[in-house]
Amino acid sequence: MFDRVGAIFLDRDGVINQNRVDHVKNWDEFEFVPGALESIRGLTETGLPIFVVTNQAIVNRGHITVEALDDIHDRMLREIRRVGGEVTKVFYCPHDNHEHCACRKPEPGMLLQAASEFEIDLTKSYVVGDAWTDVAAAQAVGAQGILVMTGRGRWNFVSCWNRFGLDFSAACDLEDAVMMIKESLRGNLMASTARLRSAFHMALHPETSLVL
Repeated sequence: MFDRVGAIFLDRDGVINQNRVDHVKNWDEFEFVPGALESIRGLTETGLPIFVVTNQAIVNRGHITVEALDDIHDRMLREIRRVGGEVTKVFYCPHDNHEHCACRKPEPGMLLQAASEFEIDLTKSYVVGDAWTDVAAAQAVGAQGILVMTGRGRWNFVSCWNRFGLDFSAACDLEDAVMMIKESLRGNLMASTARLRSAFHMALHPETSLVL
C-alpha cells in the first residue's frame, strides 16, 4: 500500500484567464491573467499533479460546443507547456444550476473524479479559485481552499468570510497562492503574504490596492 499524494486544483476563469461578462466562447476571447503562466510553472516545480476544475454551464446553455471548449483547453495547455508548466487534465462541468448535478461547484464531483482517476489524496490537496464555490468544494473533501482576489475574488471575500470564517486562505493572485502552497509543502503555516497584507492597507499603499 502506497501513500497517495495530494494535488493542486485550479479554477479557470478569474484564476488562469480573465473573466468575461459574456463568457469565454473561443480562443480569441481567452486572455491569461498577468503572471498566471509563470505561476503554473512555479506550481509544476512542486511535483504535485495540477488539474483545472471549471464550471462551464455555457455548454448546456448552448453558447459553446464541446468541441469549441476542448479547443480552448487544448490551446491553453499548449501555452502552459510552452513556458514550462504542466497540467495533468482539465475537468469541466457543463451543467447549469437547475440540473442539480454532482459536479458543478460548490459540489466536489470534479475533485472526486480526479481523485479516483489519479489516486489523489484530497486531504493533502489545494484548491485555488476566485469564488466561494471553489472554497466550498475544497472543504467538502478536506482540501485547503485558497481564494484569489483576481476575477470575482474581491466580491467573494465577504461571502467566504461569512460562510467559512477563518477556515480558508486568501491570496492576491495565483502568484501569491504559489508562495503559500510552497510554504505549506515545506511544513510551514500557510499564512497570508506580505503582498496581501499591504493590499488591504489601501490608504497607505494605493499602488497595491488594485488587487482588491
